[in-house]
Amino acid sequence: MLGQSISLAILLCFVSTSFENGTFEGNSTVTVFSDGKSLENGFFNDGKLNETKVEETAEERVRVPELPEKKEETRKSDCPPVGLESLRVSDYQLQASSSLRSGLGPHRARLNIQSGIEDGDEYDGAWCAGLEDHEQWLQLDALKPTLFTGVILQGRNSIWSLDWVSTYKVQFSNDTETWSPCMNGSQEVVFVGSQDQETPVLALFPEPTVAQFIRINPQSWFSNGTICLRAEILGCPMPDPDHQYPVEPERVTTDKLDFRHHNYNEMRKQLMKAVSDECPKITRIYTIGKSYTGLKLYVMEISDNPGKHELGEPEFRYVAGMHGNEALGRELLLNLMQYICHEYKRGNQRIVQLVKDTRIHLLPSMNPDGYEAAYQKGSELSGWALGRYSFEGIDLNHNFPDLNNIMWDAQDLATDKKKVSNHYIPIPEYYTTTEATVAPETRAVINWMQDIPFVLSANFHGGELVVTYPFDCTRDWIPRQDTPTADNDFFRWLAAVYASTNLAMANPDRRICHYEDFQQHNNIINGADWHTVPGSMNDFSYLHTNCFEVTVELSCDKFPHASELPVEWENNKESLLLYMEQVHRGLKGVIRDKDTKEGIANAIIKVTGMDHDIRSAADGDYWRLLNPGEYRVIVWAEGYFPLVRRCSVGSDLTPTICDFSLTKTPRERIKQILAKGGKLPRDEQLRLRALRMRKLRQKGHTDE
Repeated sequence: MLGQSISLAILLCFVSTSFENGTFEGNSTVTVFSDGKSLENGFFNDGKLNETKVEETAEERVRVPELPEKKEETRKSDCPPVGLESLRVSDYQLQASSSLRSGLGPHRARLNIQSGIEDGDEYDGAWCAGLEDHEQWLQLDALKPTLFTGVILQGRNSIWSLDWVSTYKVQFSNDTETWSPCMNGSQEVVFVGSQDQETPVLALFPEPTVAQFIRINPQSWFSNGTICLRAEILGCPMPDPDHQYPVEPERVTTDKLDFRHHNYNEMRKQLMKAVSDECPKITRIYTIGKSYTGLKLYVMEISDNPGKHELGEPEFRYVAGMHGNEALGRELLLNLMQYICHEYKRGNQRIVQLVKDTRIHLLPSMNPDGYEAAYQKGSELSGWALGRYSFEGIDLNHNFPDLNNIMWDAQDLATDKKKVSNHYIPIPEYYTTTEATVAPETRAVINWMQDIPFVLSANFHGGELVVTYPFDCTRDWIPRQDTPTADNDFFRWLAAVYASTNLAMANPDRRICHYEDFQQHNNIINGADWHTVPGSMNDFSYLHTNCFEVTVELSCDKFPHASELPVEWENNKESLLLYMEQVHRGLKGVIRDKDTKEGIANAIIKVTGMDHDIRSAADGDYWRLLNPGEYRVIVWAEGYFPLVRRCSVGSDLTPTICDFSLTKTPRERIKQILAKGGKLPRDEQLRLRALRMRKLRQKGHTDE
């Protein structure tokens, strides 16, 4: 992705000025490198030099004169990020000349790192120097000789302060004693940095340089702020045949998968089609709707009988790309469909059994418009928010009907809370009107949920390492508060299944991503206890359908570089498979008419002591996710007598079969006979006459 950016070298001749707070002094010649596509409001605009004012202090400015247009020099950087953002670089590898305070130390100088709400805590949004002069620096120890090719710079993340570095120099060393400046011929280079807090700015070096240490040396900064920056550094580790520089071996994958970022056309025409062509007997590609700009929402179905719901077989879904810039989930699902296809063909019994017993649906890109915007910019240059929202600017994770408050309000008003529906809560009328702000992507997913009786799901996000479970929305609009569902224990189990087998989350030595320490919660948390999200997909899924759903925050880096994808696949492979297998935990069965043996749709399945019911699907089959234990289950349907059974759930991944055969009520029998134009049998007539006489006698006793 970084190869799409261009490097522009232009010789700038500055007039004599003083050097106050970062301005240049004396008659000097400086070369400035910038990504022309990133600095739309800075020195350059689409790679062309404009006459632009560069504020260095409130009193003094440097005017850049217009120069003859020079031919653009384009060059790709084949070296990936060394890993400040992805946390492959450890805190001890980062040092600085000084720090404003501990919360603004060099360990916070990571691209896209987010600060806490309050300035002044231990988790601020950048490295900030303790002094304001031109001797300040941020230093990386790469631990071994590395071919450094460029730097990406960003300002401080803060809602209270405006701080960024406008220009900077770069130096290299192999021993931290002798430093060599980055040169362009005979001139030391001064690179263009940030022009705002959040836009990542790429600068490629005139000549790649091999060194173990690299320093970023700020030269000027925002006039009303101070020296603060976040950064990523591009570099390729040099060969070390003699193992002079011991480093921890990286996890590698043996799976032959397509590890790269796929745009919309590559996803549908190349990868998904290739999987379908390779495994046509177990796959089917279908669409559930379109985005605002008309991009189709493609789903890959994987089943031994694709295209059909099989009686008793649970439906499972994974959804990724709700926020378009959170790209890892998209690639993981594309890798997953490849992996299942390959392993099924190899005869991997775990995969064969999963495909045989489960109907799997993978939606890799719920927000393709947002993804395309982030993809065009690049994995390191899209920043923290570009592509998050739909084309219309809607956050899809807040766009589902808020059924939580409808249920809670009804409970508060009811004299008998047991009569308030705790499941299949209908969508409010206002949400269905044309005036409602509902994205077409959201409507498509809602229709999909209503068409298929999903049992279990997870949706993938990025920017953190944690698994969250419902409810996502707090009661009474409290900013954050533990707000459990009736199935809290099982949701915690689901979250723990994914988190405990995810290699990144389960690593006890990992550092926190931004400012929340989720390791103290074993990397799982109630969604509302993190931050309230009214209108989330998780809550809607639980309250409007039978489906249980969690959110998986996959990585500190929302849009990891392609070089990180093989490691991320290994981090998540076991979690992806084991979580899918949880759809076979609990009870399942078929609700049938005792006389006709036909399935009964919309029968209500209630577990005593749990205030959340589910319903049977169109064919009468049902699935009730439960932890191991003994349960009293009550089933009833309109026109039938209720039936009670005791069912036991074991600890293995095999659901307990618990079928029900319901008997019609006499009234229902009569209604059906009369509806068909038939005559009541004599025994039914006598039974009906006796029932009427009994009611008349009871009425007579009451009148006396």
